[in-house]
Amino acid sequence: MLKEKLKDYHIILASGSPRRQDFFKDLGIDFEVRLKPVKEEYPQRLRHFEISNYLAQLKSLPFENELHPNDILITSDTIVWHNEKALGKPRNKQEGFNMLRSLSGKSHEVITSVCFKTVSSEITVYDITKVKFKELTDDEIWYYLNNFNPIDKAGAYGIQEWIGQIGVTHIEGSYFNVMGLPIHLVYKTLNEIILK
Repeated sequence: MLKEKLKDYHIILASGSPRRQDFFKDLGIDFEVRLKPVKEEYPQRLRHFEISNYLAQLKSLPFENELHPNDILITSDTIVWHNEKALGKPRNKQEGFNMLRSLSGKSHEVITSVCFKTVSSEITVYDITKVKFKELTDDEIWYYLNNFNPIDKAGAYGIQEWIGQIGVTHIEGSYFNVMGLPIHLVYKTLNEIILK
């Protein structure tokens, strides 16, 4: 459905995440994966969705001078917001353990921002999902870290993996947003861009 509407556009997905790439395949649209390294740092004054918005936009900057008129560049960033601070990707298993221990028995927010950039415009959207974990035991956390190694995931977990299956007791909002892409918003925004 969307593929036909986008036939005159070239979609560039700037993400190495296999999950995000699978989402785009599931949408049935043609896209190119193009990666450029970006140092994911943000001003400390930023809070909540401001952080993921900033990082999604930051990831689009290296492509600025190479976009063609029919290109739509898509970049995104996911953070876990807990206790008034952003949890990004853990640097090692111990940091991952500390993150999961802090999330145990509590609710947190997963925020994903998506930036759509063309030659003439830039739109950034974001989605927020609330997730609650049961009380996780240290053994459960270490089992997960040792068998799934979620070092590439914000908050040190993937909801679609074992820890989500045994540990998540409540979710409010988009499940796919927690996986790393609010696909309903991507679909909606792409439709809006091509109607302009």
